[in-house]
Amino acid sequence: MRSQSTAGFLGALVAAIALAAAFIYGPSPSQLRNPTQPAAVQPQAAPAAEAAPAAPRGPVIREVPNN
Repeated sequence: MRSQSTAGFLGALVAAIALAAAFIYGPSPSQLRNPTQPAAVQPQAAPAAEAAPAAPRGPVIREVPNN
């Protein structure tokens, strides 16, 4: 019976520490009420010339002569 009481006390202690850490490291209430606004999206300039074709994907396999 004593081990169950000890386990209950230690469980409550761990829960209290976890709850305190959540309050300390969590977002403040002002951050929850006023979330930051996303940055304004700036229009991108059109490319001056057509882009070059993309490089091939994957490994490049070259033939190696057998000596």
